[in-house]
Amino acid sequence: VTGATVMALVGGTRGFSALQALSRARAACSLRAWGPARASSRELGNSTASEREASRLRCSIFLNHHWARIATTSSFSCHSYSTQTAQSQEEESLHNIITDSENVEGSFSKYEFQAETKKLLDIVARSLYSEKEVFIRELISNGSDALEKFRHKLVSCAQEQGPLEIHLQSDTEKGSLTIQDTGIGMTREELIQNLGTIARSGSKAFLEALQNQAEAGAGIIGQFGVGFYSVFMVADKVEVYTQAAESGSTAYKWASDGSGMYEIAEATGVRPGTKIVIQLKEDCKEFANEDRIREVVNKYSNFVSFPIYLNGRRLNTLQALWMMDPKEISEWQHEEFYRYVAKAYDKPRYILHYRTDAPLNIRSVFYVPDVKPSMFDVSREVGSSVALYSRKVLIQTKASDILPKWLRFLRGVVDSEDIPLNLSRELLQESVLIRKLRDVLQQRLIKFFLDQGKKEPEKFIKFYEDYGLFMREGIVTTAEQDVKEDIGKLLRFESSALPAGQVTSLAEYGSRMKAGSRNIYYLCSPNRHLAEYSPYFEAMKKKEMEVLFCYDQFDELTLLHLREFDKKKLISVETDIVVDHYKEEKYEDSKPVTERLNESEAEGLVAWMRNALGERVANIKLTPRLDTHPAMVTLLEMGAARHFLRTQQLAKTSEERAQILQPTLEINASHTLIKKLNELRDKNPELAQLLLDQIYDNAMIAAGLNDDPRPMVNRLNELLTKALENH
Repeated sequence: VTGATVMALVGGTRGFSALQALSRARAACSLRAWGPARASSRELGNSTASEREASRLRCSIFLNHHWARIATTSSFSCHSYSTQTAQSQEEESLHNIITDSENVEGSFSKYEFQAETKKLLDIVARSLYSEKEVFIRELISNGSDALEKFRHKLVSCAQEQGPLEIHLQSDTEKGSLTIQDTGIGMTREELIQNLGTIARSGSKAFLEALQNQAEAGAGIIGQFGVGFYSVFMVADKVEVYTQAAESGSTAYKWASDGSGMYEIAEATGVRPGTKIVIQLKEDCKEFANEDRIREVVNKYSNFVSFPIYLNGRRLNTLQALWMMDPKEISEWQHEEFYRYVAKAYDKPRYILHYRTDAPLNIRSVFYVPDVKPSMFDVSREVGSSVALYSRKVLIQTKASDILPKWLRFLRGVVDSEDIPLNLSRELLQESVLIRKLRDVLQQRLIKFFLDQGKKEPEKFIKFYEDYGLFMREGIVTTAEQDVKEDIGKLLRFESSALPAGQVTSLAEYGSRMKAGSRNIYYLCSPNRHLAEYSPYFEAMKKKEMEVLFCYDQFDELTLLHLREFDKKKLISVETDIVVDHYKEEKYEDSKPVTERLNESEAEGLVAWMRNALGERVANIKLTPRLDTHPAMVTLLEMGAARHFLRTQQLAKTSEERAQILQPTLEINASHTLIKKLNELRDKNPELAQLLLDQIYDNAMIAAGLNDDPRPMVNRLNELLTKALENH
């Protein structure tokens, strides 16, 4: 295997493919170096053992070198994802501008923090932030602001741009961390204003000055002016060297231990920009460790626009895809970025890249995982998997406030300049803007899924099968009816008007409704067969109405909460039967009089049944709406009753259930079992009682009000025994 061959394999692949190619190359190398049994006799004859050993060694060294390179830079690992070409450490030339060239000239002038006391400084530096590591994020953000201001100045003055960079240097021996930028720097007055007053934000003042130039300050991160003081969470002493970008400006050194005093002196050997030298506390020396710093930068500042270097090596090679033009992003870039943000290895099923400036500034990208959610993913205890950024700086890895709970299956990023943050920039402040952001994103995502349903119906149906539970949850947990109906547009059901396996939406059902119809009918059943042979569907056939079949156990609860859709009421078939009775709608019995009980027989049977069933029923009546079923149980709110029994775990006996439910038993006077029951109540009361109990239990099971049929097993055995006595 030649070097060129392996390089072609490595260079032409990404991620797992690169590893597979390299594995194959290794295998081929092994065959050549160690596998004489597979080599030709000519090869064996022309190569000595020492030559084969040398070949094996060269191949091993070459492959190991490139294996390490792939493991470092390839996209198969969610932690090493990059959308840009990254050099290996062996090939990368170090680039570091940090030196110890600064010297103080003259004496220090001491100052007291202008408007703040030591206690306030303690609050800002030691109590405001939940994690000490965020001081690195804050200082990098300040550096990014300084670079953005400098860039704007250069563009405004039509001057050439020098290198705009942020450098970090760690020193484990001294226990120090240095951060330096090549930004706009500060004058003596700005040092006093920006570093001498807590909550004085130079970035905020800069934005106010540019309020009429909307895009000029778009990259400015700082808002509150407290970020710099987070350094005192970890520092015994902080030294700041700075020189304004103006030609001929004087350089200064600012120093403080955070005790309420600071000092300023002129300095020489200072590079334009700002350099911060942090002497770390004994218990914070971890932040002098290169790996620890890299971890924090990768977590919070991976997408900062300007290059960030740590000990001379570039850290942030990632591109903020959500800030780019969607047309410029390839499919594989989305796949790699999805794996990075989702910490997953599958591909995204759906991709939504959403950008808007009205009513809010939003830059976002959302992904739906290709894998079906597990039982742990479905749990409401699982938080959001969408990260929140503000101007490409991470605010929250799992932002639970920017999307409703039911959309927690999404992965991705939301970036907005309009989000209101607390002082530490770690938490969102609940406000009208946050609610507006949540509503805008929810509506856009619903529209996206609706569009996908029209564009690729089969793919959407598979998505609905896997993720439909989240949509049902959205309807159940949302208070606003208009939002419920928007989510309801995504629901899919089989229908009595369509072939088995074909699904329809509520909107499509509405388009097929007869003129004057104002109700959408549905029937909940475990499957289509049971639905079509249900006594309730049989009773509904006389109205010749389309019925939606709901198979999922949560469909019924979902439709109960939805209540109506597009000004049409959602009514279960079981409820409609009872409503018809209240409205005194009459249905003529189409069966001949000779095939059903006469009025006198029917009255006698009903009276006997009331006495025999006792408190298990509230009422017994005849119904002409059944043909093949002997009886059915009706309630005004059958679905609510089923849900109540399921969730409350009450009513262990049939009598206890009846006391809660108050069911009505409707019987079909023309059915063979009912007519036979009428004969047996006088001839064989014992058998008649067994038959009545079974008819009642069968009706309760068909209604979904009896989840445990085991108590009737003995009765069924007894009925079978009596049925076979004469055989």
